[in-house]
Amino acid sequence: MKPMTLAGVVLLVLGLVALAYQGFTYTSRETVVDVGPIQATAEKKETVPIPPIAGGAAVVAGLALLIAGQRKG
Repeated sequence: MKPMTLAGVVLLVLGLVALAYQGFTYTSRETVVDVGPIQATAEKKETVPIPPIAGGAAVVAGLALLIAGQRKG
């Protein structure tokens, strides 16, 4: 597979995933109290949004690279 076509497929798939999920969530642990042998931690959920325009732009760029890769070869 040509590099341009492969990059187009990757961008297309990532763009569709970004449009479908619109972000991702992860959990981080934070130490609240640390007094001698006693520790208290709290789990905090963080969400990182992915704007739909970024997913759409990735889809459009992926399609453009697929078309350019097919025409070049």
